Amino acid sequence: MSQSNQVNVLLVDDQPGKLLSYEVMLEPLGENLIKASSAKEALEHLLKHEIAVVLVDVCMPELDGFELAAMIREHPRFQRTAIIFISAIHLTEMDTLRGYSAGAVDYVPVPVVPEVLRAKVRVFAELYRKTRELELLNRELEDRIRERTAALESSTKRLLQSERGRSLALAAGNMGSWEYDAGEDRWSWDEGHCRIFGLDPSSPNAQVFVPNGDLIRSFFQEDDWNSLTHAIARLKPGQSTFQREFRITRADGQNRWCIISAAGSFEGPGTLVRVDGVTADITERKEAENRQTLLAREVDHRARNALAIVQAIVRLGRADTIRDYIAGVEGRIRALAHTHELLSQSRWQGADMLRLVNEEISPYRTRGAAHVSVSGPSVILPAEKAQTIALSLHELATNAAKYGALSTAEGEVSVRWEIADKQLKLCWAERNGPKVTQPARRGFGMKIITASIAQQGGGEVNFDWRPEGLVCTLTLAYGGTDNAKEAAKGIPEPFRLLRPVQKGPRVLLAEDEALVGLLVRDLLEEIGCTVTGPISEVQEAMHVARSGSFDAAVLDVNLGGAFAYPLAELLHSHAVPFVFLTGYTPDALDERFSTAPVLRKPIEKEALETALRTAIACTTSDKPMRARQ
Repeated sequence: MSQSNQVNVLLVDDQPGKLLSYEVMLEPLGENLIKASSAKEALEHLLKHEIAVVLVDVCMPELDGFELAAMIREHPRFQRTAIIFISAIHLTEMDTLRGYSAGAVDYVPVPVVPEVLRAKVRVFAELYRKTRELELLNRELEDRIRERTAALESSTKRLLQSERGRSLALAAGNMGSWEYDAGEDRWSWDEGHCRIFGLDPSSPNAQVFVPNGDLIRSFFQEDDWNSLTHAIARLKPGQSTFQREFRITRADGQNRWCIISAAGSFEGPGTLVRVDGVTADITERKEAENRQTLLAREVDHRARNALAIVQAIVRLGRADTIRDYIAGVEGRIRALAHTHELLSQSRWQGADMLRLVNEEISPYRTRGAAHVSVSGPSVILPAEKAQTIALSLHELATNAAKYGALSTAEGEVSVRWEIADKQLKLCWAERNGPKVTQPARRGFGMKIITASIAQQGGGEVNFDWRPEGLVCTLTLAYGGTDNAKEAAKGIPEPFRLLRPVQKGPRVLLAEDEALVGLLVRDLLEEIGCTVTGPISEVQEAMHVARSGSFDAAVLDVNLGGAFAYPLAELLHSHAVPFVFLTGYTPDALDERFSTAPVLRKPIEKEALETALRTAIACTTSDKPMRARQ
């Protein structure tokens, strides 16, 4: 018998000879025989080993076999251990009963018959072995049951979590699920679906809602309900899904847009038994689509209006020389661009009056030739009025720079506005300039002001040609704007004008649009720069930058379809300041160059000059401009 399958048999007798004889008799069984010459030694072996059978002599000194058996049985571990008594004396019936009550399972009389002893021990050893096998199988079975139970509990938990997650996901997406039993014509809705229809089953005061065809139909527009039922009726194998948008009137009276996605289940040759679906509230999406459509129309309207204004400026403008004509057209378009910029900063909610006035008169403050004062309450102009005021201020400022108070060092201009009786009144007043008289005919500038204020804006224009200077009063209807606070959020701090850049810097120009490049080159040369370029490709510009010596650079962000950032990095490594030109919004640029000056197209001379001055000043200061890594 293999050692792994052996059981322990404990032989207890105070006489070594008997122990030896028992050992010889039981050796053929192949079990592990353990000998003990006293009760104490037997107890020690019991504590150390798992014992299958105890063979004990009834008559022993100190503790007899009965007393030892009783002590063994008192221990919980040995309550089922088989104990066989060997008795060399005749036992009375009382002695036999005492032995059985002490825990004996059998008796072997002396003289011991080896075959009988082996048979008895073999039976109890095998019984012990089978018991252990059953216990092992039982433990394995319990472990398997425990594992299966844990797996079932885990699966149930995951299923509940999945269902909870599905419900949360549907709720987060403003969605709900439903089921239609085609055989019984029965509908079932989950809580999310009920909420879409304005029914909250979790509310303490909620009435029990049992959906049926008639009740559900009452929520739908008639044609939408017919479309839904028709889609269900057309379900068949191979065409088992459908999707429909529909309108409902909820229980609380709200009108909502929804979308259904559903799939049918079939039995037999194609009998529809069930339809499962998901409904989503798409009201916000529909409203967004409507807003987008309106926005597209508004953008198209604004663009066409802007193009029409530019067309009028180009075709109706008059000047004695081409230079004057170009300056006039550029100035008017620039005024429109400034207004557009102010409006875009506030998402077309309105333009700040103070900022708009400062944008138009700031070029004349840098000359030191005139004193310009501005005063008035906080006013947010609607888009159409902002454009009207901007063009009018541009014409007044241009005229004053040519013929009025802005043409002399002593001249003064005052721009004031006020709100009274739902009217905006703006007064442009000049003094201490050249004496003026009323012109014999109205020029294009006066025509623009009159057309913008009186004809287009429905306001009034008054020109008072006083000897000390022109006083022009513009009056427009003004009811305020509900979006003044939102518009003000997008208005930056007033722009601080810098002194003109000193003449003579060597500038590298990288621009891939030929006409834009020539224009920027002319502007740079007009402010006294020595220009290399325009260069239309990044690699060529980098080659020129490496081989030349430059004080600054003007870079189009996109050169021939490639970003100019490698060129910017090269210039930065050589401590050459640069200015970006772009049609993108500044926040679309690489964040590494967020500190670099950025000019948005179209470019004006004063802004270009200021940007160059800023770039050069930052590079030569104690805190040089750095591209963020």
